[in-house]
Amino acid sequence: MSALTLRSAVTAFSPLAESIGADIGYGTAIVGVFGMLPTVMFGFAGLLTPVLVRRFGLERTVLIAMLLAGTGSLVRAFAHGTGELLGFSAVVLLGMGVGNVVIPPLVKRYFADRLAAISSLYIVMVQLSTVIPAFIAVPLEQAHGWRISLGVWALVGFAAAVPWLFVLRDREGRDKHDVTALPAESHTTTAIWRSPLAWGMAAMFGMTSLTTYAIFAWLPKILADAGASAAFGGSMVGLFALMGLIPALGAPTVVSRMRNPFPVVVGCVALFVAAFAGLLIAPMGAPVLWVILLGLGPSTFPMALTLINLRTRTPQGSAALSGFTQGVGYALASVGPLLFGMLHSWTGGWLIPFEMLGVALVILLIGAWQACKPRMLEDCPPFRFGARAK
Repeated sequence: MSALTLRSAVTAFSPLAESIGADIGYGTAIVGVFGMLPTVMFGFAGLLTPVLVRRFGLERTVLIAMLLAGTGSLVRAFAHGTGELLGFSAVVLLGMGVGNVVIPPLVKRYFADRLAAISSLYIVMVQLSTVIPAFIAVPLEQAHGWRISLGVWALVGFAAAVPWLFVLRDREGRDKHDVTALPAESHTTTAIWRSPLAWGMAAMFGMTSLTTYAIFAWLPKILADAGASAAFGGSMVGLFALMGLIPALGAPTVVSRMRNPFPVVVGCVALFVAAFAGLLIAPMGAPVLWVILLGLGPSTFPMALTLINLRTRTPQGSAALSGFTQGVGYALASVGPLLFGMLHSWTGGWLIPFEMLGVALVILLIGAWQACKPRMLEDCPPFRFGARAK
């Protein structure tokens, strides 16, 4: 239920961006700002979450995250200006970002013997939270207005908070004293910044996110420039997200069975390149095919989430690597949607923006080469805390 909240604020907004702008008064340039906001807030959450976890514990932190997501989704539906909409969108995205970081170590804590199965489950929920809002955003807006279309997702955040109340009641405060999923030793934070494995994970995750969020933000505009309707653009965003269900179901199992899954990353990059070429040369020639290929490219996202646990021996390592990967990765990704839109505005076309994404794919490959090597974070210098973990 928590994972089902983690993307709805992004894809519920993207298909409605232009109609909301027409109502409250912002231009096309602001769409790029909204496009980069998820990665900025997710990156900030990656750095903030370890502090929250040390103070409140994992379970209380995820409860806070769900309440932030629900409250932000509700309040932003009543926004009457661009600043308000941006501010409360930041609140809901912060909650989602905190949830992004705490779920992998929670999986490690509670389901260490079933990592692949539970990772598949929560990644599928993340994909559904991406798919469903994209498909129904425009129909809901046409029937009830954009405020209802955005605000309805508050119910999901509040509903996801309820199970954690029962978990906390059953644990009777022991959650704050359970440090099995915390990077408890002070040198952990310093060490991870010098780990090639961690930087490879951050680059792999970050460049996947940069590309994905640029597409989420601008795919409707790309298709609209080629003659498609707003409803068609929204449905293609939904299809793009829907295709992510395939790797969400299969990637954790495949990655867990491969000693080095780097060849899978190469295949994902090839899919991205083919999709980019189709959207550039003939966007309405076979748009469904291009979007299907485009949707399979980010299979490196569930791969990275799975590798967080597969490349660590301890819950402490998982927590440290999850925070670093998502904090740095989303920070790197934050420029993607805005820069993609700026390059389009400067050039009047889509070639240069897609070339920028091509550079991101090269960095993704370099990072994945490090991330996919069969080794453990705790075994790599300068990490040694795993060897002393009790």
